[in-house]
Amino acid sequence: MKLILATRNKHKIQEIKAILRSLSVKVLSMLDFEGVPRVKEDGNTFKSNAIKKAKAFSKKFSIPAVADDSGLEIKALRGAPGVRSARFAGPNSTKEKLCGKVLRLMKDVPPSKRNARFVCNIAASLPTGKVKVVEGTVNGRIAFEMRGSKGFGYDPIFIPKGYKKTFAEMKPSMKNRLSHRGRALKKARVVIKKLCLTK
Repeated sequence: MKLILATRNKHKIQEIKAILRSLSVKVLSMLDFEGVPRVKEDGNTFKSNAIKKAKAFSKKFSIPAVADDSGLEIKALRGAPGVRSARFAGPNSTKEKLCGKVLRLMKDVPPSKRNARFVCNIAASLPTGKVKVVEGTVNGRIAFEMRGSKGFGYDPIFIPKGYKKTFAEMKPSMKNRLSHRGRALKKARVVIKKLCLTK
């Protein structure tokens, strides 16, 4: 059985494939196809964006599709960057630009007020339009500077609760166990087996 990931993000593809490795399914991505439609992520929630992408790609390629929409919510910034996480510092932003903007906005925020959380919604869709959604979250805090060279996005400034290292300082295997996407994908594996692998 084939499954398509509705993303072009190489880091995200690698991360998701690693977590779904135990499934007996060939995991493809948008990079494996031509004529891939561009889906505008204009929803007000992570859930609505994930559903929109999963349905579009499953219908287009007539195979089950999995899409995620995820982002960082910072209490001191009233939930920002939220659903605009990938575009918070402009289109095609690097992790340096994304993290840099957050650090500038929070330069005067004390340690006790730097609470944040990562949120990930994953939608699994069949070509028929049937879809299931799961969510994963991880609480933590925002560091005062970028630390670590691993990961992507806001990983260099996010310290998960109970740890001293940022996601970007952790081994990928450790990050995958703790991350919002890792937690959502653990739930998604059950959903994929029931929804996408049923003939």
